[in-house]
Order: sequence, then C-alpha cells, then structure tokens
Amino acid sequence: MPTYRFPILIWQDFEGGFTALPVERSFSRYAAIGRTANDAVFQLKEYLTYVYDKYPWTAEPDFADAKLIHLKAEARPEYQLEESVNRRLQTNIYPVDKTFTLRVACVHGKQQSGLLVCALPLLEIQFYYYEEKTLRELATTYVQESLKGLTPRELSRFLPPQSYQLDEIVLSLSHQERRYTYQPSLDTLSRVAEPLGDKQLRKQYSAAWERDAEVRDLVQRIGREKANVIIVGDGGIGKTTVLVNAVRDIERQTEPREEGEDEIFYKHRYWLTSGARIIAGMQYLGQWEERCEELINELSTINGTLCVGSILDIVLTGGREASASIAAFFLPFLQSGELRLVGEATPAELDACRRMLPGFVGLFQILDLQPFNRSQATAILKRAVETFTRNYRVAAADQLPELIYRLFHRFAPYQAFPGKAMAFLEGGFERAEVDGKNTLRASDIVQQFIDQTGLPELFLRDELPLAQEDAIAFFTSRVIGQAAACHQAASLVTTFKAGLNDPQRPIGVQLFCGPTGVGKTQLAKALSEYFFGHGEERNRLVRLDMSEYGTLGAAERLITNANGEPSDLIKRVRQQPFVVVLFDEIEKADAQVFDVLLSLFDEGRITDRYGRTTSFRSAVILMTSNIGAEKAASIGFDKASGRAFTSEIQAFFRPEFFNRIDAVVAFNAINEASLLAITRKELAEISAREGLLAYDTKLRCTERLVQRVAEAGYDARYGARPLQRTIEQMVVAPLSRFLLEHPEAKGKIVEADVTDDGVRFTQLS
Repeated sequence: MPTYRFPILIWQDFEGGFTALPVERSFSRYAAIGRTANDAVFQLKEYLTYVYDKYPWTAEPDFADAKLIHLKAEARPEYQLEESVNRRLQTNIYPVDKTFTLRVACVHGKQQSGLLVCALPLLEIQFYYYEEKTLRELATTYVQESLKGLTPRELSRFLPPQSYQLDEIVLSLSHQERRYTYQPSLDTLSRVAEPLGDKQLRKQYSAAWERDAEVRDLVQRIGREKANVIIVGDGGIGKTTVLVNAVRDIERQTEPREEGEDEIFYKHRYWLTSGARIIAGMQYLGQWEERCEELINELSTINGTLCVGSILDIVLTGGREASASIAAFFLPFLQSGELRLVGEATPAELDACRRMLPGFVGLFQILDLQPFNRSQATAILKRAVETFTRNYRVAAADQLPELIYRLFHRFAPYQAFPGKAMAFLEGGFERAEVDGKNTLRASDIVQQFIDQTGLPELFLRDELPLAQEDAIAFFTSRVIGQAAACHQAASLVTTFKAGLNDPQRPIGVQLFCGPTGVGKTQLAKALSEYFFGHGEERNRLVRLDMSEYGTLGAAERLITNANGEPSDLIKRVRQQPFVVVLFDEIEKADAQVFDVLLSLFDEGRITDRYGRTTSFRSAVILMTSNIGAEKAASIGFDKASGRAFTSEIQAFFRPEFFNRIDAVVAFNAINEASLLAITRKELAEISAREGLLAYDTKLRCTERLVQRVAEAGYDARYGARPLQRTIEQMVVAPLSRFLLEHPEAKGKIVEADVTDDGVRFTQLS
C-alpha cells in the first residue's frame, strides 16, 4: 500500500477564509478553500485521493523534509506606457518612487535524488540550489525577478496573507487504486518516440553482460528515486544496453502478478527519442516548442520518463545557440520536476554540454560506465558466441573470443568494448549462414577483419615474418629514384608489424619534402596500398589540398561544415578509420589549422567544439611540402640537402608542431635514369587498362619511344608530373585509334615505336 506525503501551505486571508495548497509546483494546480484550516485540508486530501483514484499514473510527490522560512524581499512597482516619439511608438518605463517590502513564504527541502529544492508556493516558483547559505539570496532574486515590471495594482495580488503555516497531507492508497482500465492518449509521444520496454526494440540489444551492478544502480536511480540521469561512457561501451535492461527490470516489477486481473498498470513508461525526431516536420517558429509541451503533458499522464540517445543532441537541436535548444526548453520543467529525463553522453560530450548550457547538467545524476578489462571482454564475447550459435545455427571455433579481442585490442584499441566487436562477431555469423557454412572458423574471422580494415594478413598473424628488404622492394617498385624515402616507408611498416608504434597516436606522422613531381604523392598511394589495400574497399587515401584551408576560419571548416555537421574528412574517417590521410602542401594552411593538427598528432584524435571526438589512431598521417626544395637543390641532394630540408622546416613550423612529426623525409630531384624508369613503368601499366584487357592485347614499347616520351614529359619545374599527360597524348590516344581501325589486333602483341611522323604501331603476333 503506497503512502504519499504532501507538504502543504495553509494561509488565512483577511476575510477569515483558509486556503490549502501543495508546496510542490507540479501539484500547484490542486488547491482547496474552507472556513477553517481543517476544512481546507480535508477538501484538499479528498481531492488528491480522487485524482489518484481516477488517474493512478499521476506523478508521486517528491518534496521531503520540508521547512518553512519567512523571507523579506524589496519590490519596486512600475508603469509601462506606450508613447509616440518621432511618430513611432515606444514603451517607456516609469518606476514608482517607493519600494515595498513583501513577506514571502519560502519552503525548502530535498528530493529523493538528493537535490536541494525550494518552493515559493504563492508565487508558483520552484528552483534547485546546492548550498544552504545561498538559499535566501537565490530566493530573493527569484522573487524580485518574478515581480519585476508589475504595476502597484498587479503587485497588490501578492501582498502577504494574514497568516500562513506549513502542514502535511498523508495519502495511503490501496494496491488496486494504482491500477487503471484504459489507455491514455499518447498521440505525440507515439509519433516521435518509442517505448524502451517494447519487445521488438529490446530484441535489438543483448543482455547487459558483466554490467549487473550498473543495471541495479540505474534501476534504483530512475525507478525508485525518479532521478534525472546521464549515463556516461565512451561510444560503444554499452550505455543504451544498460538502459534497456534497467527499463526491462523496472517494468517487470510493475506488471500484475495475479492471473485473471482485468486492470493493469500502464506498462511502458520509458520512451526513447532524439532531437531530430522531436523537431521532425516542424517548419515554423514555436512549433517544436508546442510539441515539447505536448510530450511533457503526455508523459505526466503516465508518470513517464523521456530517454534520449545523446544529451548533446538535444543541446544542439532546436535553435542556433544552446540557449534556444530543446535542452534549454526542458530546463524549467526539469527544475520543477514536471519532466524526468535520462540521457547518454561521452565524457567529451558531457564537458561540451556543461560549457554550452551551464546549469543543465547539474540537474542530473551521473552514472559512469567503466571500460571492461580483458577477462570481462572475453567473457562477454563467449556469451555472445553462445547466443549467436543458437540464433544462426552455426557452430563456432573455440578460439574466436580471444581472437576477436586480440584483433580489436591490437588494431583498434580506441573502440570501446563490446560495441564494434559485438557487431563484428554477429556479422561473421551472418556471413557464415549466407555462405552455407556449418562452422565459423578463425580463418573466416581473420578474412572478415581484412575485408573491413584493409590490413594485410601479414599484420594480423604474428607467426608470419616480415623482412624489411621485402617491404623496401615493394615501395621501390612503385616509387622510383627515392631510395631513402622508400627505406623510411619500410621502417614505418616494420615498426607497425612489430607492434612498437604508440597506440595513443596515429600509426605514423611523416612530412614529405622535395620539389614538385618527384613521387611524394606516389609514395602516399603506395603506403595506402601496403597498409590498407587488401579489403573490399581499396581506395584508402584521403587527400586534402591545404591551399583551400589558408584563410581565417579554415580550422573550423576542417572539422565541421557550415551547418555544424562533421566535415567530409571527419565523416570519411569515422566511416573508415583505417586510412592514409594526406595533407598536401601543408605550409599553405592557416595557423589555426596547425593548432588542430597538434592534437591530432599528439593524441591521435580531433574533438570539435561540440565534444564529438574522431579517432585517427588507425590512420597514417602524411604531409607534403616544397619548403627548402630550392635551397636543397642548390647544394645537391645528399645528406647535406636532407639537413637543409630539416633546418628550413624547423624555421617555418613552431617547435611544438615540428616535434610531433615522426620523420621528415627528403625526396631527391629526378635524374635521367629515374625518369626513364618511371616512363617505362607508366607505359607498361597501359596494358592493364580495361580496353586492352578486353581486346586481350598487350602493348610493347621500344626503348626509342621510352626516350622520346621521357624527354617530352619532363619539366624542370614540375618534375615528372606532366609525364602522365604526355603519355595520354603521345601513346594512348593514337593507340585507341589503331585498335578501332584494326580489329584483327585482338589477342596480339602490338609494338609501339616512334618515327619522324609520330608514334607507329605494329602487330607482332
């Protein structure tokens, strides 16, 4: 049998009548009048009993240890008159000469959540505070703000009664009185939110394995204490799973136990939504505010709680500034207890909320979810394997949990367990079922990880050796004439293979220096191919021209778009963190861009002003620059020129930026032998084009043609960069005409040679 205690204020007017009013603002619409104080209290108690009998989902009182203090506040009435000035109406304010001292009834106490609360019932004000010593000052401020702008006549409505006192009403309700026989109308709530306790929604989330204590804690806070709570943890750590399981436990406790009962509790009281869903379809000013009021009213009819997947989401949604957001609109309703809210946030998002909307986070209790250790993570994966084995009817190898933990811990340590790992495991079972396999093996998991990340099997399997000479051979076959740069790239590969790279930073941060057209971008492509070119998506090079980020405000554009959404760079890295990011011509960027990159190089992540964090710890960060190229060329390209590059770079960049670069890689100017080798390579790659493959035709180029193309395609200023265009004009275009005019060349070898009239093609076989 629930018992509710309502602190009430009773006062006597100057005509001898008595009024009884609940102190708590959410019940201030209930009042009773009588000839005596007992008569008023009796009527109020009868009416509250009727309310709970007819509307059993009415919120419970939450105002304990009530104490009454008498507060004196100065108020100065004023007149506001519209007067014509220069043919325009303007409002002029005329304050009254004297101030009036008002005696105000001030009741303070605390809620079940532990928050200190104060109510001024006669002014319909309720607020929260943190220290007893600030109570009178805060209450006086609220009174003066409430009475500001009133005329003497309007102010007279708030003159103190003849006397007032604090009392209490105790309601004892039977179990049956807390049942109901009909479903209230929840049109708005059903349109923009979904019940967390719904079975279809619960199926999307697993059990909260290894989180029993956190679930019990949350049940206590939101189920019994009726507190506002923010669940804080890294993305993927299981915040929503804990919430769903807590709601399930709460709603199980409220379901009827006896069979055959006609009346039941309203089952679903926790509703999940987002800022985008709340404002969806709202085009005009004030529309979403009206919808929020409807949400709050409907939640109050079922004693419900609103849940949001991201607290930051509602702080950013609704207006251009946080002060005009959904969260700001909810603020007074949270303060008065008319709305209960449960949300989620990462630590960075929580800090952003505190910064953008001070006082909002202070209305919530914080539930921190700590990361899982190795034993907990593998235990979760083992239980998940058992569940997926039953659901997909696919057996699994015993070593899968340990293998998945090792892969994610080694190559994606920034991704919190169990989020991505759990989705990855279920994806493996789905692929096995689609492929008709009876068993999900370790080799299947490794191949799936390769497909998603692009990492080669060489990195994933510790037992596979890697000789540095093999890595050097790979890079020198793709970047010609840059032996030192290829050695540096191979060193980055072997360091990562050995697991000696810093897991809290990007895989590597390197600056490529040298003249234009010597292979800097080509080496970046080769690194992208070696590290991440083995998955389903082969293009893993994200290239940014930093000359586009040389103006004021470029640092913000690097991270976010004009509408506050993540930039293309951030979207790409969030979607696929295993990439090579190339900042081309880095010296042309704005100075503030370097400040952003400091955090990227040092911590391997970028956090925007909204607290949204993007990890670059699985990425290779490369920069190109022409700084020092002219000076290095003047002294020859050897060790001395490398030192010239370094000295010029140090002079250009700030020390804290330069010191976060792992290596400054100097590129040589292209000599004749290198140019010829590059030309041979580019010409040889023509045979791999779709048209020749379709014709089953191979192209062979004479050395004389190689020499002519190399001479025509080299520019002292741009190096080998014009070479590709020259090949297209001198070789590819005439070859296409030859193949169309000679269909008999299918399946043959075609030799390309140069004559005085141009390039000539001959069928050899």
